[in-house]
Amino acid sequence: MKLLLALATVVIAVTVQAAERKPNLIFLLADDLGYGDLGCYGQTKIRTPILDHMAAEGMRFTHAYAGNAVCAPSRCVLMTGLHPGHAYVRNNKSMEPEGQEPIPAETVTLPKLLKAQGYVTGAFGKWGLGPVGSTGDPLKQGFDRFYGYNCQGKAHNFYPTSLWDNDRQATLDNPEIDAHANKLPAGADPNDAASYKPFIGKQYSADLIAEQARRFIRDNKDRPFFLFFPTTVPHLALQVPEDSLAEYLGKWPDPPYPGGKGYLPHFAPRAAYAAMITRMDREIGRMMDLVKELGLDENTIFIFTSDNGPLHGTHEGYAGTDANFFNSAGGLRDGKGSLYEGGVREPFIVRWRGRVATGVTHERVIGFEDVLPTLLDLAGARNAIPKHLDGISFAPTLLGKQQKARPFLYREFPDYGGQQSIRVGDWKGIRQNLKPRGKKAQPNMHIELYDLAGDPHETTDVSAQHPDIVAKLERLLREQHTPSPVFQFPALDAEKAK
Repeated sequence: MKLLLALATVVIAVTVQAAERKPNLIFLLADDLGYGDLGCYGQTKIRTPILDHMAAEGMRFTHAYAGNAVCAPSRCVLMTGLHPGHAYVRNNKSMEPEGQEPIPAETVTLPKLLKAQGYVTGAFGKWGLGPVGSTGDPLKQGFDRFYGYNCQGKAHNFYPTSLWDNDRQATLDNPEIDAHANKLPAGADPNDAASYKPFIGKQYSADLIAEQARRFIRDNKDRPFFLFFPTTVPHLALQVPEDSLAEYLGKWPDPPYPGGKGYLPHFAPRAAYAAMITRMDREIGRMMDLVKELGLDENTIFIFTSDNGPLHGTHEGYAGTDANFFNSAGGLRDGKGSLYEGGVREPFIVRWRGRVATGVTHERVIGFEDVLPTLLDLAGARNAIPKHLDGISFAPTLLGKQQKARPFLYREFPDYGGQQSIRVGDWKGIRQNLKPRGKKAQPNMHIELYDLAGDPHETTDVSAQHPDIVAKLERLLREQHTPSPVFQFPALDAEKAK
């Protein structure tokens, strides 16, 4: 009897411990992936079976917004829970010898908050929020482990000579390749695949980074972990191992890109873009398989999204890209660098087996600033959510509860002409050309107005028909911008001072 009681006590203790363990968090962030680049969001040419299955087993959002229209400011919103009018980093700003403008030491970040809740934290991929040794170093901003690229410029080459392993550089067996200034040498045949061999190395960074992420999962299987996986796929340059490229060669007309318009040449650029995404999908599948193998599937939350939209429009054909061919923006207007929908609306998938309903498509408006409070909420740490955030937890939505709609979603971007936008319900207000070039050029303060319910492609400006709505949005636009001494935005700063 005593033995049976002892065994029962052990079983109860183990059960309680398992029930009390906080969920593992795996956040998968693609780079320049468009709203329409996944099968579950309408893609017909590129295979993404793992992510499609993840969506079928979880919740797929159709009105999810990246933090901004380009890399660094988007990631700053994600890490801090502050929208672009309050976040520290508001544009890409490089530093020598490598890295971007560092977030300050006192910045409250998602990994810092999760560490305080007992999580072990790791980042694997591209950081871009401060050089190694600076205040923005990922190891100083809450991550216990980092492997990958610190600098977004260095990340433009998938065959680098080194990657950062915490605070030291790990040497790779790759030749020196300049990802920004190469084109085929004079006399080389652009139709011959052999002409492109100088732009291929031996060790593919995306594979190495994924391997380190899986090692992190194995090493920390017995404690709650937060794995941030900001892959560099499918950002340029177009580079992918031949075993993945083979799947798409000859599937469609694919004129070679000999270089000269940015980044690296490729003899089959369309095939390369598709293969990069499918290989990323495969690596995510390997990560999910490992989680299942370790018995962690029901206690692990997977989230997948992208940092901004795809190259588009005036950039079409740049460095071999062809977003129109793949319908990468899913029919939305514009793409990377733009605050129109194609630049910031992204795929967003959440899977938590047994907790998040399967096969659900949700229209709730969410943004990157909402991720920080949501993950803390799901981790049972609602009381630890900072009070000053712009983000709103959408954990209730994920868990099947009713939730008030977001009051508004604000974006600003002082580049690509200078832009500002706000969404309230289905109304979208946007300003363009707020920082026109030329000494005598004046900012265009006109607010374009779109009804996204009836005009999701933002084709018809209806501002003249709804002056009351425009006035409401104009007030919000003025209220939500806070001037930054580092990322100045003269037109908005002057309007704020009125």
